[in-house]
Amino acid sequence: MDPLSDVLSLLKPHSHLSAGFDAGGEWSIRFSDQHDTIKCYAVVSGGCWLSVEGVSEPVRLEAGDCFVLPSGRPFRLASDMALAPVDAKTVFPPRRPGGVVTVNDGGGLFLAGSRFAVRGNHAGILLRMLPPIVHIRRQSEQAALRWSVERMMQEMHEQQPGGYLIAQHLAHMMLVQALRLHLEKGLNGGSGWFAALADRQLCAAITAIHTNPAHRWTLRELAGRAGMSRSIFALKFKEMTGETVMEYLARWRMLLAGDRLENSGEPVSTIALSLGYESESAFSTAFKRVMGCTPRQYGHGRKMPAPVSVNGSDAGPRHLNHLNS
Repeated sequence: MDPLSDVLSLLKPHSHLSAGFDAGGEWSIRFSDQHDTIKCYAVVSGGCWLSVEGVSEPVRLEAGDCFVLPSGRPFRLASDMALAPVDAKTVFPPRRPGGVVTVNDGGGLFLAGSRFAVRGNHAGILLRMLPPIVHIRRQSEQAALRWSVERMMQEMHEQQPGGYLIAQHLAHMMLVQALRLHLEKGLNGGSGWFAALADRQLCAAITAIHTNPAHRWTLRELAGRAGMSRSIFALKFKEMTGETVMEYLARWRMLLAGDRLENSGEPVSTIALSLGYESESAFSTAFKRVMGCTPRQYGHGRKMPAPVSVNGSDAGPRHLNHLNS
């Protein structure tokens, strides 16, 4: 698989709710506690403002726009950013797949989309590899998502047998399509793993790591894949992602190991060998350095300390938080 598919596969997103939101008049709603949650929506009609925690400027959303909030940060939707927000828990009822939540009799804004929860002790690390906002607004880009949105709305309203499963698969398509389009645009001036993935040279090196994580990669080899000198490649990778390429290699190996420890039942020695480690002890030392606990503690589901951070932020594992909003 490609690196983006690899990361989304480890996150194991599953749709808890495909629904609509119909708002009218003046309103402002804050969605807090979004840990381990990805939201993916399309503006069917009307418009509103979107503000995401940690992002300096709000984003204006208009009819036809699609947006994804992959990082699980709190956010706010509003007709006017000057209005004091109310908490989403006071507006949204318990989960009802295919339902439409109406505010002020609706008519001003209609959103359709889905909310995903993600699984795994490593979800916090992986979510922070994705951008805080993906905003799709060009007509040529919207066309790639329009069919999924329209079909999802049809499934929501008709409630035919199997409709919930179809809506769930359509929501997954929206998520991947939106992230793919965001990559295709290029992220000029951005930083982080996703921005590195949008860079042709750095992406070549990242893809090589993901294709064969057990290989004993050297800086020279990876720089060669990127078509750059070692020094320039090392500097650009560190500036873009906040970590060295060798740190990234070690962390990606441990994320793969963590997934298998949680889900495969394989012995630690087998996982260690498959990821290029000659001994279980060497693997265990590397795993604890990156993930903050031993492989056996991780595999038994014990509460672990925060692993090595991404770009200096706390990227520790979190427990799933199933929200109604």
